[in-house]
Amino acid sequence: MDLSLRRLVPRPPSASWFRVPWWRWAARIVAIIVGIVLLGSVMTFGQVWWVGRGDDRRASDALIVLGASQYDGRPSAILAARLDHALELYRSGVAPRVITVGGNQPGDRFTEAEAAGSYLRDHGVPSSAVLVVPQGVDTLSSLTAVAGLMDSRQWRSAVVVTDRWHSLRSRAIADDLGVDAVTSPATAGPANRGFGTQMRYILREGIGYRFYQLFHRASPSAAHTPAV
Repeated sequence: MDLSLRRLVPRPPSASWFRVPWWRWAARIVAIIVGIVLLGSVMTFGQVWWVGRGDDRRASDALIVLGASQYDGRPSAILAARLDHALELYRSGVAPRVITVGGNQPGDRFTEAEAAGSYLRDHGVPSSAVLVVPQGVDTLSSLTAVAGLMDSRQWRSAVVVTDRWHSLRSRAIADDLGVDAVTSPATAGPANRGFGTQMRYILREGIGYRFYQLFHRASPSAAHTPAV
């Protein structure tokens, strides 16, 4: 064959290309998987940060104050910060009622919801505008109980009051339970003090949000009507 024609004929791939050690392929696959996981994690933490910085005060049927620790009927600093923010929203006319939610620990005389309800009444919210749902050991069970109450009274929309970095997961759960939910988070209190504290909350909530999506996704059928 003429040398000029040989130059135009494509050469077959080198056989050595097919003899790449298996561990190199495995390493490449692992690197790709790790890259995807890292990218997804960064996006999730970004979502937690972005939603937590929002403050949606649209007119709604109810304010939902998620529970936190209480000490013999006295709200903890975290719960008090949420309640103070809910008071501001209630006084601004965002919603005509406030729902407090949360159970108690073994040996406690009061539930988180009862402590929160007393705090609101002591600060001028009429008893008729405070609904206490003394149930729930976590965000999912608490919002499931609230969704049942709201469904029984045909209330559809709510502003969820919690800490900033807890907003994304709380809103997602409420939405999955059939509540038209937005969030207006408390910006005061221990959960908002210091860069390190906030980063820990963002990391924890990012993991919690993805865990909920993968393993504990709620639906409206999960809601039940609590006794209040």
